[in-house]
Amino acid sequence: MIVSASRRTDIPAFYADWFARRLREGFCLVPNPFNPSRVATVPLRREDVDAFVFWTRNPVPFGGVLDELDLRGWPYCFLFTITGYGPPLEPSAPPLDAAVEALLGLSRRIGPDRVIWRYDPILYGGRWGPEWHLDNFAAIARSLEGAVRMVKTSYLDLYRKTARRLRAAGFPDMPDPAERPESPGLLAALGRIARSRGMRLTTCAEAPAVSVPEAEPGACVDPDLLGRISGADLPRCKDAGQRPLCRCAPSRDIGMTDSCGHGCVYCYAVSDGRRALGNLARHDPACPSLLPLPVPPVPGRQDLSEKA
Repeated sequence: MIVSASRRTDIPAFYADWFARRLREGFCLVPNPFNPSRVATVPLRREDVDAFVFWTRNPVPFGGVLDELDLRGWPYCFLFTITGYGPPLEPSAPPLDAAVEALLGLSRRIGPDRVIWRYDPILYGGRWGPEWHLDNFAAIARSLEGAVRMVKTSYLDLYRKTARRLRAAGFPDMPDPAERPESPGLLAALGRIARSRGMRLTTCAEAPAVSVPEAEPGACVDPDLLGRISGADLPRCKDAGQRPLCRCAPSRDIGMTDSCGHGCVYCYAVSDGRRALGNLARHDPACPSLLPLPVPPVPGRQDLSEKA
């Protein structure tokens, strides 16, 4: 089993103590995001987990957890998001220089094959047009040269809650990047920049209309990479619980929505930034679930098959 920690929130940045306790206890509880009364018990014993995939903007608070993972021989990799938008789109994310330095430090510790840079999502609006992305991506890639081998990207999906939060933040007319005629050309240019810095660019769940040879479809939860890291023969099938164009291998996600403190207004996993901060404030590291469960689980009735 692959454990994703987490598409829904930044566990390394905000929930390191909780995760360390869950490792020692050997399990966590995860409510179904669409039906919170259904609670899955996800085992976290070494014999149950082939590899962890950590998603983060700031792994610095996770240093002690990495000591424990390494001591016990747990396989893992990091998907590290650095976009460089800054405020107001990313009001509480680490500043660009700090994020780059954190990634470089992580790469020195675990190696460039286990740190994947995410330049994700690409959005257009205000000053953030194709030329801005070319310059911004090139500068970040230059800073990360030698520290990563892989970079993943995708265009912003304008879900209703995403569009609503962007309007509330002062961006009422954010266009759909995947429908813009310059989008395939931008991906091709980013792919060439990445290659010039020793990186391979792949896309995440992106529409065929913008696919180009320089940026082929890829998987964030990559069974080939994780198989090399763990030595396990991992399933190559698609995770049925993800979007139709997603190529990720099956995994169990142990996060919860509306729990990330970075405040990125385009985030797919946060419907309300104030609610997320409130949830973060009521987090209890000793609780078996990331946030207190809205409906207490019935003893003996946890749904062990539910995709978390």
